[in-house]
Amino acid sequence: MSDIAAPPAKLLIVDDESAQMAALCDTLEHEGYVTTGFTSAKEALATLRTQKFDLLLTDLMMPEMDGITLLRAAQQVDGNLVGIVMTGHGAIDTAVEAMKVGALDYILKPFKLSAILPVLARALSVRWLRMENEELQQRVGERTAALETANKDLQAANKELESFSYSVSHDLRAPLRAIDGFSKILVADHAPQLSAEAQKMLGTVSANARRMGQLIDDLLAFSRLSHRPISKQRVKAAALVQQVLDELHREREGRQVEVRIEPLPDCMGDPSLLKQVWVNLLSNAFKFTRRRERALIEIGCQEQQDEKVYVVRDNGAGFDMAYVGKLFGVFQRLHRSDEFEGTGAGLAIVQRIIQRHGGRIWVEAALDQGATFYFALPP
Repeated sequence: MSDIAAPPAKLLIVDDESAQMAALCDTLEHEGYVTTGFTSAKEALATLRTQKFDLLLTDLMMPEMDGITLLRAAQQVDGNLVGIVMTGHGAIDTAVEAMKVGALDYILKPFKLSAILPVLARALSVRWLRMENEELQQRVGERTAALETANKDLQAANKELESFSYSVSHDLRAPLRAIDGFSKILVADHAPQLSAEAQKMLGTVSANARRMGQLIDDLLAFSRLSHRPISKQRVKAAALVQQVLDELHREREGRQVEVRIEPLPDCMGDPSLLKQVWVNLLSNAFKFTRRRERALIEIGCQEQQDEKVYVVRDNGAGFDMAYVGKLFGVFQRLHRSDEFEGTGAGLAIVQRIIQRHGGRIWVEAALDQGATFYFALPP
């Protein structure tokens, strides 16, 4: 596939000496340029207002309008236009002054084609760079405007989400509390009139109302993570893990549970959010080792060059890795609720927190052989 040739550059040539202007136009036409010549600076300027040119090549000393004045006026019409002035040996100082006000270069008379062509090529390169820069700035402006619009839309969506969260919190919880409360009152006040089967059914109604309430709480917690600001600071991981283990001490009562903790380096993150990560992972470790006569939970860290990988390993129920794709989904469960309690939102919350910290999380497991959770945080 051949490249498409660029259109020839259009030159506007102004010189009050008609013979010299015509000769220059003819010479440059033979070199592949499209030229338009004028002996009048005012006529050239009027044409520039109606036609596009790439380069203005103007004589410096002209009776009607000098080259510096013409150049200034031309660049007000087209800010990307490049200008070159033509001058005699005695007016080099004036040519330098022209360059100070916007001329890119100057050419000495009498002309030599070998001197003119490199100057034109260099000037046109500047012209194209200016145009590309202008186009880039326009694109940046359009992208910025689009981002500002998207940001406003996002803020509006967040407000709608907050409104929805309040509605869910208030409007849905109230009837659930009523269902749970009236079910308990019915059993407490009218138990003699109810059969055992009816009491069992009311107990099921009450339990499911409470479970629905927990599902709502977990859904709200998950949705709020998307727009909650993160306040990163140095976190002492060892102290944080010990705090979580102390708060979960009831999970170990009446059980033989060994918790092994390897040295845990500090990390950068939001302390409250990272605490939620450890709470969810360690709660799961205690929960899924509940049926083990001797439970083992190991906590450690593998420091690597570009990240710190924290590890939580247990010898609990584990799961089939064929279903690992479901593990971090909201309300996805790999065990029946009559085996292990929970809504299935905990690991989805953990993943969201880790991702918002710029990290990643993964797991290795086998059915009835335990699970190992890894989460990596940037240094």
